[in-house]
Formats: sequence, structure tokens, C-alpha cells
Amino acid sequence: MNKASELREMSDEQLRLTLNDTRETLFRRRIQAQTERLDAPSELRKNRRLIARIKTIEREREIAAASQSVATQSIATQSTK
Repeated sequence: MNKASELREMSDEQLRLTLNDTRETLFRRRIQAQTERLDAPSELRKNRRLIARIKTIEREREIAAASQSVATQSIATQSTK
């Protein structure tokens, strides 16, 4: 599916859309797995891993944004002293 490097190149909005699509696909596959035989059971694992990759990248971006804002605040505080 999508490599982590490809996901990192996506915007936040694209990541959210991909995450929602993947969650919906995983939901449908789980229902299908319960009611009938899946053509490719490995798709469940691939979807779960893709969701984990996307969430990891989102978290990395949150941490980077938070550390950048803290650095900006500390620079602003130091310049006012």
C-alpha cells in the first residue's frame, strides 16, 4: 500500500482522508470476514498497519509542532529580558 515516506509527503488533510478511508475499509472487511469468506485475509493486517503508520506520522507532526512552539516561546521570552 502506502510506504511511510509516501505518507509523510501527504498534507494533514490528505492523511486524515486516507485514515478515514482505511478505517471504513477495515470495518467493511471485518464485517465481511464475519459473514463470509474473505478473498484476501491479509488485507485486514495491511489496513491495521496502514492506520498505525498514519497515526504515528500524525503524532510525529504534533510533537514537532509543539516543540517548535515551545522553542519560539522561549526565544521570545529571552529577547524580552
